[in-house]
Amino acid sequence: MKIERELMRGAGPTAVLKLLSTRTMYGYELVETLAKQAGGVLAMGQSTLYPMLYNLESKGLIEADWQQAPSGRKRKYYSLTSKGKKKLRADIEAWTQLNSAMTALGVLEGGPAGVSA
Repeated sequence: MKIERELMRGAGPTAVLKLLSTRTMYGYELVETLAKQAGGVLAMGQSTLYPMLYNLESKGLIEADWQQAPSGRKRKYYSLTSKGKKKLRADIEAWTQLNSAMTALGVLEGGPAGVSA
């Protein structure tokens, strides 16, 4: 399923912050992990991911460090900053509230019965 651009604009950064809260990753690794762990729903290309990473870095939410990979190749690894951890907690709370509201409206399972889509 392809997610509309506006939904992805909100979900993408939070998903990246969440992945980086588990470990340091390089760009292509983030692309692959997002696609795999989210069942393809949050799949994005490198042309979408890298501008997002630059934006998160400019806001001080993540930091980048060049490291040598096991293959010997240098890669830019990204990690979450303390400011990024705080933002992730706020984002998770916001998504939880949004999920509850959509469930109450019957948009998500568990909510009141309503009009079928």
